[in-house]
Amino acid sequence: MKNISAKEIEEKVKDAVIKANIEISEDMKRAFEDALKKEESEIGKEIIKKLIENAEIAKKEKIPMCQDTGIVSVFVEMGQDVRIVAGSIYEAICNGVRRGYEEGYLRKSVCHPLTRENTRDNTPPIVHYEICDGERLTLWVFPKGGGAENKSRLYMLLPTDGWEGIKKVVLNTVKEAGASACPPFIIGVGIGGNFETAPLLAKKALLRGPYGKNSDPKLEKMEKELLEEINKIGIGPQGMGGKVTALSVHINMMPCHIASLPVAVNIQCHSHRVIKIDF
Repeated sequence: MKNISAKEIEEKVKDAVIKANIEISEDMKRAFEDALKKEESEIGKEIIKKLIENAEIAKKEKIPMCQDTGIVSVFVEMGQDVRIVAGSIYEAICNGVRRGYEEGYLRKSVCHPLTRENTRDNTPPIVHYEICDGERLTLWVFPKGGGAENKSRLYMLLPTDGWEGIKKVVLNTVKEAGASACPPFIIGVGIGGNFETAPLLAKKALLRGPYGKNSDPKLEKMEKELLEEINKIGIGPQGMGGKVTALSVHINMMPCHIASLPVAVNIQCHSHRVIKIDF
């Protein structure tokens, strides 16, 4: 049995919230540089250069790379031989998020859905739990802005719609998102499960970042096909036209009911902010 203190979780979540918002990952930096090589539009190239410059300034000045510092999702993989001591894991995550937004001087964007009264500390976070074997505890801290999330979609397709139907709704979702979701995108696609699991599959796909490989060769081929089709649309960086509308597409899939074909599309903006914490 492995003991992990709630205070340690709180501290690491606090640090992750701040770092995610002010410091671009090496993978995302490389993705921008690769996009700059692929982009053919002059204005598209200039925009990518500005995104790189923006990321460098944010890291140097220790300020958010985007004014929308997001609502925080946390994906938890917890081994059945792990015990949280001196507190609960949920309270530790909440406290870490609260402290991160306060101590990092990050914008608080969480509010009551009807009165719109701000909670003033960016809590509660959205926490997803998965129990696994062993003594492992892994957290993915994932602040995500409202613009891209608002353009994400769930579709309950007919089984006969098949792969062509899936491609159609993914492309239509990207077209509708356009400039308002701040491209170039990373796009997560969840196929199968049911009404509640397809969106979760899509969002978890984003954890792979711009270069994460799919372990299923068939799904990897589908991802490449979608990416090629998306980048033919011509939305381009920040919607100003160009070849690079998306940096990558990731698919997660699971079995579904014989009468259903759930498909979720989760669009992520260029400010892809995910920190993985291993205990």
